[in-house]
Amino acid sequence: MHVVVFTRSTPDTAAKVEVGANGAVTWGDAATVVNPWDEYALEEAILQAKNAGGKATVIAIGPEFHNEALKHSLAMGLDEAARVWDSALEGSDSLGYATAAAAAVRKLADVDLVIFGKESVDVGTDQHIYQTARKLGWTTLSYVSKILAVDYAAKTIKVERLLEQGKQIVTSRLPAVISVMKDINEPRYPSFIGIRKASKAVIPEWSLADLGVAAPAPQSQVVQFQNLPVRNVQVEMIAGTPEEQAAKLVDRLLEEKVL
Repeated sequence: MHVVVFTRSTPDTAAKVEVGANGAVTWGDAATVVNPWDEYALEEAILQAKNAGGKATVIAIGPEFHNEALKHSLAMGLDEAARVWDSALEGSDSLGYATAAAAAVRKLADVDLVIFGKESVDVGTDQHIYQTARKLGWTTLSYVSKILAVDYAAKTIKVERLLEQGKQIVTSRLPAVISVMKDINEPRYPSFIGIRKASKAVIPEWSLADLGVAAPAPQSQVVQFQNLPVRNVQVEMIAGTPEEQAAKLVDRLLEEKVL
């Protein structure tokens, strides 16, 4: 059983993200962290590989600063790591990501399960997950809150999906691509020994040529980034009894045409 999980480095969710004078997004001196949703995917990859007596590989697609997320993953207990980057991917969209991701999975050749976190917090999207599955020609199981059973001999997986309408139990053949929710597990903290070992790890970098693919023409393009407009907020305290306050509030809402 070979499990592959994808991750990336993202700004800390507490960081103040702005658009700099050069038009690029910046978060100042704030540190980057592992994409929070990916922590659950990383933990699940470790667990599934261990249960099957197999191995778990973590992959990031992007420039060198994503190595921090990969080393964190190795410190957690992932077996191997690799990073995909090529100048042709600069400015690419989710389709470019999916093309590289699927090619990386094919390069490993023996993969049974690919795991993603629910989404990437820095770009707020999950479409790359479905596109990767489509490129591979594998079944997609999204919003997985629990892996109920994996039959390694029969190559099947049974999962529980968390939907707005409730929970859904589905079974699929392997290989498959899944995206997991935070309810699926409790991510472990990297051990001190794991951190020391990961700090010395040399992360291989694969180019598109190494993967035998070319970057597709982007189907969407970011034209520019803009900071959010400054909000001028004024607070007014309404005095009086509860009845008087309610009446004054209704009058003000009508005056402002809110009601």
